[in-house]
Amino acid sequence: IARLKADLDAVREQRDKSEKAAAVATAERDSERKRADDNAKQCESLNISLQAAQTQAAALTDALQTAQKTQSELTAALTAAEEKGNTVILLERQSRVGRKLLATGNGRCNLTNTGAAIENYHGENASFAQKTLESFSPAEAVSWFRSLGLVTVEQYGGRVFPLSDSAGSVLDVLRFALDAAGVDVHTGEPATRLVFQGEKLSVVTEKAVIPADAVIVACGGKAGGKLGGVSDGYELLASLGHHCTPLYPALVPIRTDTDYPRSLKGVRAEVSLKLVRGDVLCKESCGELQFTEKGVSGPAAFDLSREASVGGGELVLDFLPCLSERETIAMLSRRRDLSPELENGSVFAGMLHSRLGMAVVRASGIRPSGSIGTISGRQLAVLAHTAKTFRLRITGTDSFDNAQVTAGGMTTEEFHSGTLESLLVSGVFACGEVLDLDGDCGGYNLQWAWASGRLAGRIGK
Repeated sequence: IARLKADLDAVREQRDKSEKAAAVATAERDSERKRADDNAKQCESLNISLQAAQTQAAALTDALQTAQKTQSELTAALTAAEEKGNTVILLERQSRVGRKLLATGNGRCNLTNTGAAIENYHGENASFAQKTLESFSPAEAVSWFRSLGLVTVEQYGGRVFPLSDSAGSVLDVLRFALDAAGVDVHTGEPATRLVFQGEKLSVVTEKAVIPADAVIVACGGKAGGKLGGVSDGYELLASLGHHCTPLYPALVPIRTDTDYPRSLKGVRAEVSLKLVRGDVLCKESCGELQFTEKGVSGPAAFDLSREASVGGGELVLDFLPCLSERETIAMLSRRRDLSPELENGSVFAGMLHSRLGMAVVRASGIRPSGSIGTISGRQLAVLAHTAKTFRLRITGTDSFDNAQVTAGGMTTEEFHSGTLESLLVSGVFACGEVLDLDGDCGGYNLQWAWASGRLAGRIGK
């Protein structure tokens, strides 16, 4: 009996130890779970903060990209000052010259494109730009800037940037050149009226009436109102009898049906992009696309935005431009065979951004929560086709405030293509964005600014 009692006490003691050990393990497990939950909450909080930061950065990028205004007035003034005996006055509405230039190319200033050609320009009579572009080529523009002290570098797609990667460098050499040439710069003093009486020209400002032998209208367009985009140039030339075509925002974010873009806000992708109306292909582009809350932005969208602004239509996006539809099906099939237990929403893992892949699955009519192993061959074909032909209906574009360029302008038929002088009023010239000519994204608009400014600045010579 004594031995049994001793054995029983030993069992009880062992049981108590086991229970205490289990209690400690449970406490440690609960503590670990709490730490895991805390970490998960912290990660979620950080993820939300990261998404907010990405959204803010995207908004800042769009703001910096807006108002890629032509700087034809600077080149026109410098060119006119090259002629001995000329007195050149530059009237600038803003508090300082070149403010709009600082915003170009996300603050980097994509000042030209080595491949600039007539096919990169648009307007009711785009061929009008031919003589101007031939008179001052991209190579000549780079050489001219080098003579002013600017060192440049050519990057992808023929885009030329200052070596400093800063638009401020471009503006600095232009400002220094204006000072050296003796150009009389009047900031905060826009022209309010042009007067042509008895073969004599005068420019009226709020401060003075300035007589002139020649006047160059280089006011830019309506785009980028936050950085000074105005209608001054159109109104000044219209007062002399010139006509203006309809104006549209260009190089601007495109607005679409928001069902998918809203869930994809901030996602970027390299795409092939088409704008269609019914069965008619209107224009196509390729490059980076960024989804916004109201549609799409980025270089690929900008190249189609003029067409979208003028006539609407539908966007067709190819999210896998490097793969054929058959190759896409093969990759999806391999994914199904290797990971049949994964959810359908992960079928594009390794091919597309996770949120973008999920959107394609939904657009294909397939339940995201199902198992990849249950997807049929026909459904794989649907998924591949949707990824290659994802459609978004265009509802419009952002306003002029968010546009980099104005499409439309003063009718070019009323100007001499070899001098940019008015055919209606002798001694009046126009250059840059105020005319009905605009270029593609990638340095083409600034090349038009430099070239047309140089030509107008020769004052017909």
